[in-house]
Amino acid sequence: VAFVESGGGLVQSGGSLRLSCEASGFPFSSYRMSWYRQESGKERERIATVLTTGRGSDYADSVKGRFTISRDNAINTIYLQMDGVKPEDTAVYFCNAPTLVTSKAVWGQGTQVTVSS
Repeated sequence: VAFVESGGGLVQSGGSLRLSCEASGFPFSSYRMSWYRQESGKERERIATVLTTGRGSDYADSVKGRFTISRDNAINTIYLQMDGVKPEDTAVYFCNAPTLVTSKAVWGQGTQVTVSS
């Protein structure tokens, strides 16, 4: 199992960013997939989940209406379109399959998103 996140960077408040995550080592199309983020000094939190077909999703209240999760099962990749970003969105962003997240879960290196005010 492996995850490679990309697309992070420095963006101004109100701007947009698109993150990508390529997964491997498990039957990707059979798993719900999620984006998580971890702010400095805080626990990692799940912020968005997409169903196996990509036809359903749910979001944490903190990002609802601003972020959109999607997936492409042909290339084992999920995306996070971030619009109207805020300084409080500054964090390292990770992807994973929720049912694979245990105490021994494998995580990628994440991608840093920094929002300037």
